[in-house]
Amino acid sequence: MEFAQWLAVAIFAVTILAVISNVIDGTLAALLGVAVMVVLGVMTETDAFGYVDWNVMAILVGIWIIAGYFGKSGVPSWLSVQALRLSGGRPGLLVVILTFLAGVISMFVDNVVTILMMAPVALPLARAMKLPAAPVILMIGFGANFMGTALLIGDLPPQMLHSVAGAEFFDFIWQFGRPSSFPILMVTFLVTLAAMYAYGFRGRQRVADIGALGIDARIPNPLFATVVVVWFIGTVIAMSLREHLGVKLGFIAMTGAVTLVLVLTLLGERVKAATFEESMQELDWRAIFFYIALFALVGGLEKSHVLDVLAEALKPLFAESYALGATVLYWVTVPIVGLVEHDAYILTFLYTIRDLGKAGIEPWPLYWMLLWSGTLGSNLTVAGAPALYVAMTLAEKEEGRKVSLREFLAWSVPFTVVCAGVCYVLGMLIWVLPYAK
Repeated sequence: MEFAQWLAVAIFAVTILAVISNVIDGTLAALLGVAVMVVLGVMTETDAFGYVDWNVMAILVGIWIIAGYFGKSGVPSWLSVQALRLSGGRPGLLVVILTFLAGVISMFVDNVVTILMMAPVALPLARAMKLPAAPVILMIGFGANFMGTALLIGDLPPQMLHSVAGAEFFDFIWQFGRPSSFPILMVTFLVTLAAMYAYGFRGRQRVADIGALGIDARIPNPLFATVVVVWFIGTVIAMSLREHLGVKLGFIAMTGAVTLVLVLTLLGERVKAATFEESMQELDWRAIFFYIALFALVGGLEKSHVLDVLAEALKPLFAESYALGATVLYWVTVPIVGLVEHDAYILTFLYTIRDLGKAGIEPWPLYWMLLWSGTLGSNLTVAGAPALYVAMTLAEKEEGRKVSLREFLAWSVPFTVVCAGVCYVLGMLIWVLPYAK
């Protein structure tokens, strides 16, 4: 590689190391990395701005605004109580249902927001059922982090796939005549939940009289909840029809958010919703600026053609054995994203796979294997998925003690091993082997 390429790699590596080591704030580190690339001539400030996918940023902001109102609607609390009733008083089954519910919600809502929605209503249930808080909240965290890649809306990696490869909403359900992300991850999720039930929750004593627990949840303002849910569903449907509407996903998400705020404002005291200013203040602007910097950082690698070099280095492996190449990509990714921030890793290799596609290697099975391994492997530690740090913090606050690394790994390792193994088998059978020569 040339000096400019080594310089880009060095700046990128130091920046990611600063992010994962938490020596300074991760967002600040990422922004500084972009600034250094610009100052040292890796790219211009215009290049940095241009490499950011503002459509993805609009999706994030729009969905987060709607999700903020959804969290205040009372619907998550109501769903959690229905989970208690559905469990029939079986504590282990309740944990499985709550984890599944968190996974379903995270297909449409950011995983951190999902955890912040679910934890406050799950903790009273855990107390009433005499369950320790740590495994309950950690399982909810795993579930929320798991299913975000099942559909286009829930998490950044699928939106990055939309940005890099043009994946549309229904491509995550069925693509090229075969099931893709949603069905494969849903089957994997159900198998993993069954395994975790057998591993840590089977045999706990059933509560015969659920009514005696005194737990109930009512939706405080049905009109507010109805408007929010209808707008949420309408926005998702509109996003699924993007190709027919002929507009960007970000425009649809922002339109849904702005019109929801407008309707709630017009309804006034009848819904008592947060104002637009309050909604904007509640957004995680640190995360938004981190994602902006992330696109620019990977853009620096693209500008200096480092990713072309990486693609050329990997090409012989896939040319010799496509199945072996996909296997190496998958199982190398799983432990790496358990230790580094997975969004940066996934975005970097999405561009690399795109370049492999230009060189004649079929990209789509590799896109999916990267996305799945990059999401599932991030459940291994809190370094890979910040959402798990939020879950662990909530559990520690509830129990008044620190969750040790050993205790965390006792839950995260079996969860990650099972889900990664099941998804690998399904991905190889359905996607990789049909393309292997």
